[in-house]
Amino acid sequence: MQLCFRRLAPGETDHELIWLSVSIASLGAAAAWFALRLPWPQCLFHALTGLPCVTCGSTRSAIAFLHGQFYSAWKWNPLAFGFLCALASFNIYAFIVLTTRAPRLRIANSSRAEKTVARFLTIALLALNWIYLLPHWRNF
Repeated sequence: MQLCFRRLAPGETDHELIWLSVSIASLGAAAAWFALRLPWPQCLFHALTGLPCVTCGSTRSAIAFLHGQFYSAWKWNPLAFGFLCALASFNIYAFIVLTTRAPRLRIANSSRAEKTVARFLTIALLALNWIYLLPHWRNF
């Protein structure tokens, strides 16, 4: 796997523009949801089993994160907290790249083994997060 910086090729998907737009639109939709005092999203898995799902506490983690309460956000859901940190970093990167027209960071030449390791790590992170949530979810 190689990380490289290069200019956007003609006809290439502009991931920075797309995902920054999705991020801003999602934040706006969430703000509108809460401003209109619509009901909290309900978890079907939790309703059926009484156990937390892998993403249980993500909404509360996001709210705490946006209020700058990072420790609380971590406690609600460590995986969501890590995702929000990565998303904030990506949004800053995307904004800088789009405004300065700088070369884009791209991953190139990923082998099959590297893709397998990435999938395994993703599943392991989800499992570890759920293992964390199972004994802690009633403490919140």
